[in-house]
Amino acid sequence: MRILIKNANVISMDEKRPKWEKDTDILIEDTRIKKMGRGISENANKVIDASGKIVMPGLINTHSHVPMSIFRETVDGYMTQDWLEKKIWPMEDKMSKEDIYDASLLSFIEMIKTGTTTINDMYFMTEEIMKAATETGVRIQTTRTLMDMTGDGDTRIEELKKLLNTYQGKQENITFNIGIHGFYTTNDEYIKKCVVLAKQYDLPVHIHFCENGKEAEDIKTQYQVESPVELIKRYFKGMHVILAHAVKLTKQEIEELAKEDIDIAHCPVSNLKLGCGIADITSMQENGITVSLGTDGQGSGSNLDLFETMKFTALLQKGINEDPMKLSAYEVLKMATINGAKALGLQEVGSLEEGKKADMIILNLEDAISQPVNNIFAQIVYNVKGTNVETTIINGKILMENRKIKKIDEKSIYEECNRIICRIQN
Repeated sequence: MRILIKNANVISMDEKRPKWEKDTDILIEDTRIKKMGRGISENANKVIDASGKIVMPGLINTHSHVPMSIFRETVDGYMTQDWLEKKIWPMEDKMSKEDIYDASLLSFIEMIKTGTTTINDMYFMTEEIMKAATETGVRIQTTRTLMDMTGDGDTRIEELKKLLNTYQGKQENITFNIGIHGFYTTNDEYIKKCVVLAKQYDLPVHIHFCENGKEAEDIKTQYQVESPVELIKRYFKGMHVILAHAVKLTKQEIEELAKEDIDIAHCPVSNLKLGCGIADITSMQENGITVSLGTDGQGSGSNLDLFETMKFTALLQKGINEDPMKLSAYEVLKMATINGAKALGLQEVGSLEEGKKADMIILNLEDAISQPVNNIFAQIVYNVKGTNVETTIINGKILMENRKIKKIDEKSIYEECNRIICRIQN
């Protein structure tokens, strides 16, 4: 299958190319980008005229809980731990495999419609999430959440081992990491078991870290350390780790973290909604830490629209630093694309380059809120919404064109997810 995109305004995120290229063609052959440049005239099965539109890499969400679509707007009035323990975990206990599958379908529809092509998931009943991902065509990195609060931690490890032995390296759009829920939901012995697993399968670790003040203090007390950063050094030396949130860190702790092989998944909307605070990602970047963007689950993050996340990211850093020069729009775009690919170890996505996987989106800015276009990068970060995504292509397949998703009955999935939440709330 060959797809030829003509006359596009391209933001490739490739450091070897100009940041902004007008009237550029992109030839996709099967799953990869074969050629980029002006005046490509090769034959194609499908030609898309992108005149006046923007083509850019698909967005990459580096921290989420995919089936939590059904928990949208359940958080008002709760602190993080109370929301989890009193509201979410009891409902999750009632979820069936079919519920996980349907809730995942809803999230993947949301991804496709808002321009996210890759997502990093941490949840359970992982095979149902993978089934939904395969059917919809999205790219996902996933795991089976590892925690040991009720003595079933070893069972969870065995479940993840089974997944890895069955699927690792066998699904084109699916990769894995070792998803440890957090230090406060595990213990010394269990963390060591997780590290053995990560090394055995040569996988990165994905873990919640210092999301709020209570968690940070609980970690210090439980592990008898002066700083939670000591645990990263103690357990994960020489390993790649994706730290979700990292809100409650001092500048000194950030400097110490920068010495390790870590990336930060910044989730500003969820952090604000749960009253956690604002992560100092400006200091992280100044210390050489790669920061990518996440939404968290929709229960606390409301949605999977990374365009909204980009806007919050930029505004918050300018605000807390009282400096409008902090965090340029182009830097925020990097966080949502190529930085996410680096964090997840996915070298073949995150930028538009010949030979890379064809994961891209086409934006249509023909609306009142996006005109006129004075600075294209700022326009995307501050004014573009997920609804400006007109076409979504993942792995060389057109999953949405002209805002229409192919081969998915959206309405029936919406109805089923409403039935699920009504049932498990009772």
